[in-house]
Amino acid sequence: MTVLIVGGSGFLGAELVRQGRSAGSATAATFHSSPGQIAGVSWHRLDLRNPASLNEALDAIRPRAVINASSGGAEWAVTAEGGMRLAQAAAQRGIKLVHVSSDAVFSGRDDLYDETFLPDPVTPYGAAKAAAETAVRLLGAGAVVARTSLIIGDGGSEHERLVHALAAGTRDGTLFMDDVRCPVHVGDLAAALWELTLSDMAGVFHLAGPDAVSRHELGTLIAQRDGLDPSLLPTGRRADSGLLGGLRVHLDSRVSQKSLATRLRGAREFLRRHNPDR
Repeated sequence: MTVLIVGGSGFLGAELVRQGRSAGSATAATFHSSPGQIAGVSWHRLDLRNPASLNEALDAIRPRAVINASSGGAEWAVTAEGGMRLAQAAAQRGIKLVHVSSDAVFSGRDDLYDETFLPDPVTPYGAAKAAAETAVRLLGAGAVVARTSLIIGDGGSEHERLVHALAAGTRDGTLFMDDVRCPVHVGDLAAALWELTLSDMAGVFHLAGPDAVSRHELGTLIAQRDGLDPSLLPTGRRADSGLLGGLRVHLDSRVSQKSLATRLRGAREFLRRHNPDR
């Protein structure tokens, strides 16, 4: 059984590929600019904006399942239309699709968002993710929509790089004290996605950590783990910035967690400075 990782050269995609190879699973992956560095993987160039490119890749790989970990940001043609196109192709070919979505599909107007909540995005990125979600859920009866939050690793994520740059004074920015999310470790998230892919589970799942933390608290945890001075991190309020986006988007993953063997750790656990597991 070959599993295709769409977006395999990205941060989450690379971890999915690494775990697939480590488990001995037949794994293929796509890239847009340049292939990843993991050996033993069949790499294929893919432009989700181009139907011919998608069909060529699927014809060459003939996967039994696809994990869509691509990241097109707010670009509608990639994130929304590309996700729709992949959902349609997977449904037509009988391929199980696991679609990685985001907490950005929610406005933050509610206290907790469980799997039953319908998207109400307030940003272009959230709207694009919500549109792709709708197509996946309508077209694929056996498909999975997996919503997640800020993805953190062991130094390589966008958020960790930002904290280091802010502490060093090499980048301008603010870590908001009123912008709350539920970060997840990339290793936990990838393991949960593999678990869903190799099972017969379908529907909407929330794959986020149990700790709801502000971006400033997250930055402080990263700084403390990495031996940086947290007082160097600039603070502010998103409510005063004029930026779009929900202030408190708390994904409730408790129902999904009960279906999974993979434990999704909270940020206060996986960012503990002396963590013997990492």
